[in-house]
Amino acid sequence: AVLSDYHAVMGAIANGHEGTIDRFAGDGILIFFNDPFPVAQAGRRAATMALAMQKEFVPLRKQWLAIGHDLDLGIGIAQGYATLGAFGFEGRQDYSAIGTVVNLADRLCGEAHGGQILVSSATRDLVGAALEDVTFQDLGEHRLKDLEHSQRIFQVIAPGLQTDFPPLA
Repeated sequence: AVLSDYHAVMGAIANGHEGTIDRFAGDGILIFFNDPFPVAQAGRRAATMALAMQKEFVPLRKQWLAIGHDLDLGIGIAQGYATLGAFGFEGRQDYSAIGTVVNLADRLCGEAHGGQILVSSATRDLVGAALEDVTFQDLGEHRLKDLEHSQRIFQVIAPGLQTDFPPLA
């Protein structure tokens, strides 16, 4: 029931920002933009979607705490090129995105604390000036699992978002 509520709320937000939900993996959701149809300002849409998700997560979290479930939401956003298409074998195929940018987004999500939105430097560079009342805190270079090069990571700072998190590992 908790996952069903979570998926319903987050799915509606993703659809409202014209994101494509690739898959639900437990409490994880992979969402991409610009496929199957191009959208204007994909990075901005991803960032505003993440802000909406954090806002809408607050009442869900409160409900779940009341019944003994201490859950939280960390979000990672990366922008770049991915390979999109049908993957699998005869009898079982999924339409998905693969590539370094997908792995980077996953690693950023894994590093994000509950209530935190982390973005790659490319995302910050492309959407930074386009978002009102949003700034980015430089968290420095970090080595992330299975990525060849260290990555400069930024935390989204916006009204209503928590900003005091422990340092990244």
